[in-house]
Amino acid sequence: MSPKELATLEKLKDGDLTSFNAIYFQYSPKIYVRLIKLVKDPVVAEEILQDVFTKVWVNRAKIDPTKGFTSFLNHISDNLAIDFFRKVQRDKSLQMELWVSAVELYYHTEEHIYLKDTQDILAKAIDSLSPKRKEILILNKFHEKSYKEIAEELDISVSTVSNQLVSALKDIKEYIQKNYRNEAIISFLATLLFKF
Repeated sequence: MSPKELATLEKLKDGDLTSFNAIYFQYSPKIYVRLIKLVKDPVVAEEILQDVFTKVWVNRAKIDPTKGFTSFLNHISDNLAIDFFRKVQRDKSLQMELWVSAVELYYHTEEHIYLKDTQDILAKAIDSLSPKRKEILILNKFHEKSYKEIAEELDISVSTVSNQLVSALKDIKEYIQKNYRNEAIISFLATLLFKF
């Protein structure tokens, strides 16, 4: 870190707003890119980015300019992204909103034919599952049945449903990685299955 950056961070610690703005404009683009890769949604990434720098301002007295400031920012952004995912896990409507947003983001950056191809790949990956895992996945994802409803319908335990869904996702990812090398396809299909 340059002496100028160290001086800016020291001023930030003392509550200097101009230094805060300089830090924001220097680091926010990289943090935004990091967040986009994590949450796949520009609006959510922007909201978390604002939260990151709000935390920086609130906790400015704790900044140690001699220790990696980039690591400090990454730590805050990763924790806030994890908090967001925990919230998503609890909120089904937010899951769907994020899923739709991720699909729209993808759709606007790729050709329609590519989207159709990825849907075909996903169908093949699901077809590769064992009959029981496939049935549980379809009941949960496409029929939107809860773990409890699936357990009652199939006369199995809720933990079995959960374990089978986790295994199904793992099997699908392995199938895609084994049969398709395109990282964009893998990333998109992982987004489609995000709710698991």
